[in-house]
Amino acid sequence: MPGMTKSKVAVSLPSALVAQAKRAVRQRRAPSVSAYVASALEEKAKLDDLAAMLDHMLAETGGPLRPAERRAADRALGLTTGRRRRARVA
Repeated sequence: MPGMTKSKVAVSLPSALVAQAKRAVRQRRAPSVSAYVASALEEKAKLDDLAAMLDHMLAETGGPLRPAERRAADRALGLTTGRRRRARVA
């Protein structure tokens, strides 16, 4: 993230995640462990923002689909009931 002010923090992480970050650096998939962690935090922040947006949209439109609405949507999309599958895009 060029141009951003940086802050140093100390965090405790599971050993397996630290090993994974170090492996990414060795394999040149990240320039440093700090960059790897920063990238992961950036992705998490994006997901949190998307979740908040979805919650807002659902609140404005009456909430998530009820079971009967979901079944009707599945039928309209030609999906089998009981077990959903992804619609194929031709």
